[in-house]
Amino acid sequence: MAKVQSFADKAKKVKQTGVNVKVVRAVKGAKGAFKFNEKFVRIENVADVTNIK
Repeated sequence: MAKVQSFADKAKKVKQTGVNVKVVRAVKGAKGAFKFNEKFVRIENVADVTNIK
């Protein structure tokens, strides 16, 4: 059987709009030590960084 999808077809993916931002939060533990939680958040505009919750 012939191959239906080529590598070129896979490479033509649609680019997503927006920016990925790494958010790091400091959380104080029960013993008084700090832990850091990291996650990636996609935002539409870089100016919206201050509105991340």
